[in-house]
Amino acid sequence: MNRKDLDFIQRRTVKVLTVGQVLGGFGLGSTLSIGSLLAAELSGSPAWAGAAATFSTLGAATWAIPLARLAFAKGRRVSLASGAALAISGAALVIAAAAMHVFPLLLVALFLLGGGSAVGLQARFAATDVPTDKPKARDLSIVVWATTVGAVVGPNMFGPGEVVGQALGLPTMTGPFLFTILAQIFATTVFWFGLRPDPLLLAKELNAETKGLKPKVSFASALATLQAYPLAKFAVISIALSHMVMVSVMAMTPIHMQHLGYDLVVVGFTISLHIAGMYAFSPVFGWFADKFGRLKTVLLGQMIFVFALGFAGFGSEDRFMVTVGLFLLGLGWSAATVAGSALLAESLPADEKTNVQGLSDSSMNLAGALGGGLAGSVLAAFAFIGVNVAALVPVVIIVGLGAFGRLERH
Repeated sequence: MNRKDLDFIQRRTVKVLTVGQVLGGFGLGSTLSIGSLLAAELSGSPAWAGAAATFSTLGAATWAIPLARLAFAKGRRVSLASGAALAISGAALVIAAAAMHVFPLLLVALFLLGGGSAVGLQARFAATDVPTDKPKARDLSIVVWATTVGAVVGPNMFGPGEVVGQALGLPTMTGPFLFTILAQIFATTVFWFGLRPDPLLLAKELNAETKGLKPKVSFASALATLQAYPLAKFAVISIALSHMVMVSVMAMTPIHMQHLGYDLVVVGFTISLHIAGMYAFSPVFGWFADKFGRLKTVLLGQMIFVFALGFAGFGSEDRFMVTVGLFLLGLGWSAATVAGSALLAESLPADEKTNVQGLSDSSMNLAGALGGGLAGSVLAAFAFIGVNVAALVPVVIIVGLGAFGRLERH
C-alpha cells in the first residue's frame, strides 16, 4: 500500500473518530455531574458525592486493559463498540437505581458507564494507529477536540432532560441519561461501520514488527516497557496525575455550587464551560506540542492548573471566579493530556503500544478515582478551597519530574 493510500485512510479514520466522539461526548457531563448529585441524594450524605467520580473512573480504569487487549486482537471497531455497550447498560441502570432508590446499584451503574469513558480515551490513540509521516499530536488532538460538541451541549441538556424524564415518569435527575443511551447507540454505529479498514489491524498488517506476534498483555510487561522508555513513563505519570487534578475539582463543583444556592441550569452551564476548556482548544495544544515539544506542553498545562486552582479556590464564594477556574482547569487538562498522549504514542515500539496505552488509560482513571474519592472527604472537612489546595500536590510532582527528571527533551 503506497503512502497516498495510507494518507487517505488516515484522513477517513480521523473523520470517523471525530463523528463518533461528537456523539459519545453527550454522556460525559451527565456521568460525573448529575452522578455526584444522585450519589449524594441516594446515600443521604454529601460526603458520598465523590463516589460518582470514583466508580465511573474505576470503571474506566477496569475496562481500559481488556478493551486494549480486545483492540489488539480484534481491532478498534470491536473494542470501541464493546465499550459503548457497557456505557449503554450503565446509563439504563442509573435510571433503575434512582427509581428503586438503591445506592449500591447506582455505583454499579456508574462503574459500567466508565466503559464509555474508556472508549473516548482509546479513540484518541486510534487516531495514531495508521503509519503515516504526519505529526501524531495534530490528528490525536482533533479527535480529542471532537468531544467538545457533545460534551459541552450535554450538561446544558440537564434542563431539557428533566422535562423529558418527567414526561416519561422517570425519577428526578435521570432524564439526561436517556440522551446518553441514544448518543452511545449512534456512536457505536458510526465506529462499527465507519472504521473500515480497521486502523489498528491495518497497522499490524503493514508493520513487520507485529506480524506473528502475540500481544504483550500483562501488567509486568507494560511496567518493564516503561522502565526501558523513560519518556513513556513520564507520559503515563503526567497523564494520570493531571487527570487526578481535574476530576477531584470538577466532581466537587456541582455539590459546592448547589450549596451556594444555584440550580441545575447554572451548574450545567459552568460544567459545560469547563468541558469546553478540556476539548475545544485541544488542536491548539496539539499544534503547540508539534511546534515546541511535548514535554514543554505538559509543563504548560501544569502552569495553567496553578492559575485554575487559585481562581476556583480563593474565589470559591464567587460564581464568576469558580467558573473561570473551572474553564482554566479544563485547559490545563487538555494541554497535559494531548501532549502526554502524543509523547506516549511516539515513544514506544509498535508491538508494545496497545498494552502500555491500556495501562496508561487504566492508571489515568485510577488516579481520577482516587482524586474523586478523596475530594468528597476534603470538601466535607475543608470546604471547596481545601479541594483546590490539595489538588496542587500532583501538579508539583509533575513539574518536578518534567523539569528535573532525566528525560530526553522531546
